[in-house]
Amino acid sequence: MDEKTSLRKQPAARPAAHSPAPPVAEADVRASDADRDRVAEILREALAEGRLDADEHAERIDAVYRARTIGALRPLVRDLPAGRQEPAPAAPAAPHSACGAAGDNLVAVFSGASRRGRWRVGARINAFALFGGVEIDLTEALFERRELVVNATAIFGGVEIRVPENVTLRGSGTGIMGGYDVESAESADPDAPVVVVRGAAVFGGVEARAKRGKRLRDLRR
Repeated sequence: MDEKTSLRKQPAARPAAHSPAPPVAEADVRASDADRDRVAEILREALAEGRLDADEHAERIDAVYRARTIGALRPLVRDLPAGRQEPAPAAPAAPHSACGAAGDNLVAVFSGASRRGRWRVGARINAFALFGGVEIDLTEALFERRELVVNATAIFGGVEIRVPENVTLRGSGTGIMGGYDVESAESADPDAPVVVVRGAAVFGGVEARAKRGKRLRDLRR
């Protein structure tokens, strides 16, 4: 066998395999709205139990809704009994329209913030008032989900929520040297949107009620 024949019979060289990308550390996983809500609820309980004062709670709540990763959320509750079990990423939600999915954040610090008129609301609204006021008017809003959760926290400030007469309004929260008033109502129509208000008021007020004379025209659209 000559040298040329020997070279033809040699197997072709295989391309070098690329090493797989290293996995993302759990602390670097992007936080979801459900992750933030879970940590915010732990902080509200700590405020109600006296484990955090109003200033500490306000500082941590602000950090919660600015957090982008699971690792950024963990230090905010690590020194609390309910936060010793570090939060894991929530299960992914079912696919849905991107519009309104991430929620609206209304923050008023020594100022005011409001949403009113014709606007689209998704699954949640986060409202935070510190020495300021937040107004949320849903009487002309376009509800993209059947249930809307409003996380309302008022510290030396106020959060005011108005809904149409023919939607269901529910609420749970804590008032500490302040007022937390949600006028619950159940709509007679099973297709009506459900607005759930939860949160806390410290030396401030959270108020949610129906606005008389304002109704959603077509609950089945």
